[in-house]
Order: sequence, then C-alpha cells, then structure tokens
Amino acid sequence: MSKQDRIRVLVADDQPHILEAVELLLSPQGMDVECVRSPQLLLEALGQCDYDVLLIDLNYTRDTTSGQEGLDLLSRIQEHDAQLPVIVMTAWGHIDLAVESIKRGARDFIQKPWENERLISLIRVHAELYKALRRARQLELENRLLRAEGMPEFIAGAPSMQPVLELIAQVGPSDANVLITGEHGTGKEIVARLLHAASPRARMPLVAVNAGGLPEGTFESEIFGHVKGAFTDARADRIGRFELANGGTLFLDEIANVPLRQQAKLLRVLETGELERVGSSQTRRVDVRVLCATNAQLQEEAKAGNFREDLLFRINTVEIHLPALRDRREDIPTLAMHFLNRNRARYRKQVAGFSSAAMQQLLQYPWPGNVRELEHTVERAVLLCRGDEVEPGNLAIAASRPLAQSFDNMSIDEVEALLIRKVLRRSNGNISQAAEALGLSRAALYRRIEKYGL
Repeated sequence: MSKQDRIRVLVADDQPHILEAVELLLSPQGMDVECVRSPQLLLEALGQCDYDVLLIDLNYTRDTTSGQEGLDLLSRIQEHDAQLPVIVMTAWGHIDLAVESIKRGARDFIQKPWENERLISLIRVHAELYKALRRARQLELENRLLRAEGMPEFIAGAPSMQPVLELIAQVGPSDANVLITGEHGTGKEIVARLLHAASPRARMPLVAVNAGGLPEGTFESEIFGHVKGAFTDARADRIGRFELANGGTLFLDEIANVPLRQQAKLLRVLETGELERVGSSQTRRVDVRVLCATNAQLQEEAKAGNFREDLLFRINTVEIHLPALRDRREDIPTLAMHFLNRNRARYRKQVAGFSSAAMQQLLQYPWPGNVRELEHTVERAVLLCRGDEVEPGNLAIAASRPLAQSFDNMSIDEVEALLIRKVLRRSNGNISQAAEALGLSRAALYRRIEKYGL
C-alpha cells in the first residue's frame, strides 16, 4: 500500500492505555495513527497535518462524565472542516449523548470497550468517503479555476531564445522558485507551464492566478482562503490558491502589483510554508513551488519602496528573461503560421498562408504587444481573409498612421484601443510608463489590454 493510500487517523483520549490500544489495533491495518491527550493538542495537530478520520473521547478531565468537553471539541472541529469525519467514543455512553454528538457533527458513535472489527470498519468507511469527497472537491476547483487543457507549444528558434531554453531545461526539474520577466505578451505563462511540466510535481496541479487582477480587498481570501463567517459574503469555507496548489506549483502572474501589506504575508508562506485562512487562527502547512512573472523592473521597484527586497530575494532564486518579439524576429514566420493553422481549423477557413507582402509587414511591424498581439492579429486576419492567402489588408496593423487620422467612423472602443497601442509602442511595451502616460493605474491598463486583445 502506497503512503498516499494509507488512512491517517488522529486519536484524542486522556488515557494512555486507550491510545496505545487504538494504535496497536489500527497500525497493522495499514493506518497511520497519531495520538494526542487533550482537545487543545488535537486542534494544534489539525493545523499542522491533514487527516482522514478523527477518533475522539468525550471526556478529558478526571471524574468528568458529562461529555461536554467532547461536544465543545466537535463544534471546534466543525469550524475547521465540516466534512472531516469524526467518530466519538466514551465509557459513559447513552442514547441522548450519542444523539447530541451526531447533532454536533459526529459521523458515528462507539462505546468503550469497543468491538475491534466494528471500529476498523467504521474508520475505513468514513475515511474512504472523505477521501472521495476531497478528491471531487479538488477536481471541481481545478477545472473551474485553473487548469488549461494540454501543454502549449513553445516556439523558440531564434538565437535570443536559446538561453531561455537552456534555463528551462536546467531549473525545470528542481523545486527552485523562478522569476519570469519580460514585456507584456511575451509568453511568461507558457514558460511557467513548461517549468511545471518538467518538474517532479508535473502530476500535481499548476495553479495560475493573475495577482495584478485581484482587488486588494479580496486578495487575501483568494490566495489564502477563508472560513465561513470571516466577512459578510463568506457563506462557506473556501480553499485558497496556495492550498489548492499543495504538492504542485503556484504561478503568480504580475507579482509586482501585489500590495505591500499583502507582500509580507506572501513572504511568510514562502519562508515557513505556513498560512492561515482569513478568519481562522488555525495554521496550515503547504508544500508549493512558486513561479512568479512580471514585466516590471523589480529591482527598481524595491529601491523605490514599492516592493519588498526580502520577498524579491525569495522569488528569484533563478530569473528567466523573455526577449520581446521585436528582438526575436526570426520566430515571427513560424509563430504566425502556428496561429494561422490553429485558427484555420477553428473557423473552418481555407487559408493556406501569408502573401509575401503580408509576411513582410509582419516582419517589419514593431509588435508592442509581442506574441499575444501577433496571435490576435493572425486570428483576425484569418476571419477577414476571403482568398487562399492572408493579404496586408487583412492584418490591419498599418497602425503606424498618425493618431490625428479621422475618427468619424470609429467607435469609442476603437479609438481607445488605437491610443493604447500607440502609447505601448512609444514606451516599448513598458506597462508602468504606458499607464502613467495614459493617466491609468497598471491594473486598469491591464484590463483594457485584455479587453482589446493587445
């Protein structure tokens, strides 16, 4: 039996001989048993490890028979995890106490001295049900929030991309934290996925989150999770991204946009592997590899006091810098054909390729939005193309026209997109400079970039 298949049981009783008897009974059955002697020690253990079943006494103080200590403990366990199965045991059992235990969230009730086969059977049944529920919950969250289907193709034939490929090959199989830098749209998330796929964690989740797109008010809840009642809209417990990535990889895109107050909490998790959900005092441990990405100059941001220097040291054990598309023009024809083939099948268009004039235009355009802009440009060209080849008119990238052109037939969105493209080109894709020139926050500019597919 693999370690992952073994049932983890946490037992709480104030009598050492009871704990010893339980351990002697369950260990040969392929179960990992941990024993504690008080409610407080049980709660501390819950904060440190995950268990499949709890087996708890209802009385812990000498000469106490009311069961109130155990009932209060049940309520605390429910606050920690309402789905975690608890079997209660007592030498003073009666039907009223059994009913009250079930009301407080216990899954079953057993009286001392127990029947060995029944206790083993109860633990197995409840553990398997809980594991199945936990797996289903994990899969649902992964499918809803996170995982892209399949690995993206990474096209990198230009000489300037060779150092990138070498670093991916070197650090991918490790657990090192990696900082991926480069302008907006250069493919930082694809590199993160390649690093994860090359690591021993490849079978575990890769959880991607745009840190720059999270409002400060919800950042902590999204990243660390929350418990029911932590704030007005917290109607149920929620697993944060760190816990969701446990055993796997967490990819934090736009790390430079994380507020300073939250940076300290990120640093603590990276240093200790410990976190608390919002509204909870229970400490949880996670095992996560962290990959970060940014197009900002974090060294400069740290000097300016906008980014913690100690956090920077933690996230960039290795830095991988992606060159802009204008610095790897050798890859433009291959990338363009890759996007054309994908969209030709998607939109059922009979487009064989690009005319020589169209390809020349692709090679000469500065691509302020980098690979992402090329992808959207080719998609639009395939949709607009009426012949066998994409022509320059289908590309709509002769946007080196002066901004003072006639806007009579353009919508407000088209004008705004044109302005943003011009400012991005002028700032060489630097989001901070472009946002400042446009009078927008970085987050607001990112939202518009996504909206217009720049």
